[in-house]
Amino acid sequence: MKQFEGVFVAIVTPFTKNNEVDYSGLRDHCDWLIREGVHGLIPAGSVGEYAALTKEERAKVVETVIETAAGRVSVVVGTGAPSTDQVVYWVQHAKDAGAAGVMALPPINYNPSESEIIAHYEAISNVGLPIIAYNNPHDYKTDLTPELLGKLSKIKNVVAVKEFSGDIRRVQDIYASADLEILIGVDDLGFEGPLMGTTGWIAGFANALPKESVKIFELGRQGKTEEALPLYRKLLPLFHYDARPELVQAIKYTLELAGRPGGPTRPPRLPLSSSDLKLIKEAYELAISKDEVKI
Repeated sequence: MKQFEGVFVAIVTPFTKNNEVDYSGLRDHCDWLIREGVHGLIPAGSVGEYAALTKEERAKVVETVIETAAGRVSVVVGTGAPSTDQVVYWVQHAKDAGAAGVMALPPINYNPSESEIIAHYEAISNVGLPIIAYNNPHDYKTDLTPELLGKLSKIKNVVAVKEFSGDIRRVQDIYASADLEILIGVDDLGFEGPLMGTTGWIAGFANALPKESVKIFELGRQGKTEEALPLYRKLLPLFHYDARPELVQAIKYTLELAGRPGGPTRPPRLPLSSSDLKLIKEAYELAISKDEVKI
């Protein structure tokens, strides 16, 4: 039985105009996403600006999401932090708060050895929650290759991987090397991933387009290419921003365009340029348009 099937939204952390965490807005956002049909929520990830939150804010964000979900969908908590001890702290907090699992990066501050990576995940596993290992070789030094994932999959609670390399060929190599669930980790592979057999998708722009994201993923799992492609082609220009450094600003601006503003981002993330705003607005308008896209 799969533990993390379907579309899990890496949720934004809404801020007020004064750049304080908007907990009421966070509850409303989570409730709306659940009503729109997503399968899970992931607070305190990169999209949630975890690194810009105080310790108290981060804890309350996690607790607020779990309380709001109230068992209707699974909540998987992002645990990114500079040291293994700090990651373990956030895993324990997630467990105490009632999370279904955690999403965990390898050590992020330097290029660790394989033995250090394995020890890192063993320490996390000792807390006793299911772990989605997060492979993001673009933003961090470590590449969790299929061979390395095979070794990590032997750790008791490492049950899945968020695959963010952008190389769809990795999916079959991971299945051949590791006994893991695979969740595609980048939006512009949100259709190709399930076609290749991934059972989950950790999505960013599902914050603003949850129904469309769920539909694309389910059509991919069903192999309904002809039905899916017209919608997917409309979504792709927007989804491409999920793999760019300004993804959080782009997602929050898209939420604003959708009539569900999430407020500003915190430094070091700065406001988008006027040219980016124009391009993202055009991409959003294409995504919600009724006309089919021809190629």
